[in-house]
Amino acid sequence: MDATSSDVRLHVHEWGAGPPVVLVHGGILGGREAWRAQRPLTSRWTLLAPDRPGHGGTPAAGRQDFEPEARLIADQLLDRPVHLVGLSYGAIVSMYAAAQRLEHVRSLTLVEPPLFGVARGNPVVDAVATATRALIEQVDLPPEDALPRFFEIAGVPAALDDPIPRVLLDGMRRLQGARPPDEAAPPWDRLRTAGFPILVISGGHRKSNEIICDAIADRTGAERAVCAGMAHLVPDTGAPFNALLEHFFDQAGTP
Repeated sequence: MDATSSDVRLHVHEWGAGPPVVLVHGGILGGREAWRAQRPLTSRWTLLAPDRPGHGGTPAAGRQDFEPEARLIADQLLDRPVHLVGLSYGAIVSMYAAAQRLEHVRSLTLVEPPLFGVARGNPVVDAVATATRALIEQVDLPPEDALPRFFEIAGVPAALDDPIPRVLLDGMRRLQGARPPDEAAPPWDRLRTAGFPILVISGGHRKSNEIICDAIADRTGAERAVCAGMAHLVPDTGAPFNALLEHFFDQAGTP
C-alpha cells in the first residue's frame, strides 16, 4: 500500500564534499541514474540526489504530483542554503519547493521543465501538452508500449534495449497516472522577487521546449542557456552541462 506523502522519508544519494547541491530527477529514472554524469562535480560540491516518491529507495505516496513532492523536498532538503537543480518533471517540483524556502535557495536551475501552462495558447506547445496528458492518462497501457511513445514525445534520444530494462519500465509505470504537468502553475510572483538567481536550460532539440524555457525566463527574469547534444537528457551531456552549473553556482556564491 502506498504511504501518504506526509509519511514519506526521501531516500537521498549523497556524493562528494563542499557546498550542497540538491538534484531533483525527472519522471522515469531515480536520483542515482538521472545524475550519473554529474559525478565530476563531487570534487567541489556535495551532491544530494533524492529519489522522488516511488523511485529508487523512496516508497510511493499516491500518484506522482509536483505539489506534495515539493513539500517533501522543501521540508527535508531545503533546511539549509543549497543550490537547487531540477530536471523535467523534477524542475516543476523544484520551482514549487524553492518558493516554499526562499531563504535557503542559493540558486535555482531548471532543465527542460514541461511547464506547458506558461505558454498555453501557443499551438506548438499545446500539441505537446495534449499528447503528454493523453499518454499519462492511459494507465492501462503496458509500459513496454508507453515508454517508446514517451521517449518520442519528450525527445529522449536513447535507444531502448530488448528487453527493456526493468528500471525504465518501473519508471514508466510510475509516470502513468501522474498529475499532468499542464496543471502546474507555480507562484511566479514569489519566484520573480525571490532574490536568488535562476537559470533555465534547454537541449536545443524541440521548438516547444525552447518556447517554454524562453517564457519561464521572461516570467522570472532568469538567465537562459542551451546545452545541446543529448536532446531532453541535458545532464547526460556531461562536461558541458557541468560547466554551466559550476559557472552559475560560482556566480551565485556559496553558502
